[in-house]
Amino acid sequence: MGLFNWFTQEIAIDLGTANTLIIHNDKVVVDEPSIVAFDRTTNKVIAIGRQAMQMEGKTHENIKTVRPLKDGVIADFNAAEHMIRGMIKMINNGKGWFFPSLRMVICIPSGITEVEKRAVRDSAEIAGAKEVYLIHEPMAAAVGIGIDVEEPMGNMIIDIGGGTTEIAVIALSGIVCDQSIRVAGDNFDSDIVNYIRRQHNIMIGERTAERIKIEVGSALPELADAPADFAVQGRDLMTGVPKQITVSYTEIAHCLDKSISKIEEAILKALEITPPELSADIYQTGIYLTGGGALLRGLDKRVSSKTKLPVHIADDPLRAVVRGTGISLKNVQNFKFLIQ
Repeated sequence: MGLFNWFTQEIAIDLGTANTLIIHNDKVVVDEPSIVAFDRTTNKVIAIGRQAMQMEGKTHENIKTVRPLKDGVIADFNAAEHMIRGMIKMINNGKGWFFPSLRMVICIPSGITEVEKRAVRDSAEIAGAKEVYLIHEPMAAAVGIGIDVEEPMGNMIIDIGGGTTEIAVIALSGIVCDQSIRVAGDNFDSDIVNYIRRQHNIMIGERTAERIKIEVGSALPELADAPADFAVQGRDLMTGVPKQITVSYTEIAHCLDKSISKIEEAILKALEITPPELSADIYQTGIYLTGGGALLRGLDKRVSSKTKLPVHIADDPLRAVVRGTGISLKNVQNFKFLIQ
């Protein structure tokens, strides 16, 4: 067994719709956007991650950019396999590392089907994994923010990623009740694109929409610490000429309102189906927010006013899931909630 361990490299992967993170030797060694660029003529991979992200929306007919994951699950099997393989090579900058045998722990949405689960496992095995373990995202997030998931104590986790929002009540190493909705960061981006087109007659791309969300995104129309207005460049739909406008956080709060309301509905639905003993625990401990969506200004206050419960944003919410995946990788034998 010792010899087997010597030849086995262990990695934890947070395979996200927007970003993929990899932990190796307790360190986040890869943090790249989940995107691959292909040459259409030869079908070879040109770039992966950040390099491919810079090409998105700017390619000519011989290059196509593909996002292998949609709504938290693999939509393009071939691209996903290339992406996983390419990102594993990025570990240690790909300098002559030979991975004879890989043990992987990969996190998956809690509302995933058996077919989608199989796609994740197959992609990992084709990319070179000998052992693949799966962990549900809310469980990984809970472990990552330091909650003792094995205790008979209820904790509510909301993980707002790029493709899905995972809401789960966790106790005794398991998910007692959960809601997984396909409304998350990508929906916020498309809401912003549609709003700018409708309201200002300007066409912008998804990358610009993401920049707007980061710079002036808000869940509330009134903030104590308001960000400055943000200059947006796009194509005027009337004249076809490039144009610049400024948008305020209040405008963005109004355009994101519908999507955030759907997340609030899902939170209330999850609370509705929670057993009463666990509801009592949640009243004491509150709700934990993780994932990139947790960084949206005022979201914690909005959720708190809707549920009348305390809401805590995790430290470094973007990496909470991958940290939890890394911890479970070290305790593969002990953690009962890992799916082999």
